[in-house]
Amino acid sequence: QVQLVESGGGLVQAGGSLRISCVASGRTFSTRVMAWFRQAPGKEREFVAAISRSGGSTYYADSLKGRFTISRDNAKNTVYLQMDSLKPEDTAVYSCAADRPWSDFRGPDAFSANYWGQGTQVTVSS
Repeated sequence: QVQLVESGGGLVQAGGSLRISCVASGRTFSTRVMAWFRQAPGKEREFVAAISRSGGSTYYADSLKGRFTISRDNAKNTVYLQMDSLKPEDTAVYSCAADRPWSDFRGPDAFSANYWGQGTQVTVSS
């Protein structure tokens, strides 16, 4: 069993930056691809970014490339999402997800989360 706990969300003005974190319990963090998803009110959940087990490969939603950066620290069982140049349309609940152990990322449509965090609210004011 893996528990994922996000933190760092909050209210930020448009153009600002925010870094959110997700800490995983257990000893399998380094064996799992990790991803961030978000869900805005009234909208479906959408893929934001993913990172390989070692952190050597990262993947982003096309619309977010250049503004968001995913990273991980396997020693701390933590995955981060750095969000820059934030826009009001980035307002959403951001959740992290963990893939099955030893899986590879094959695209957001193929990503099958083994575990989800409860989410952290990010609100961008105009």
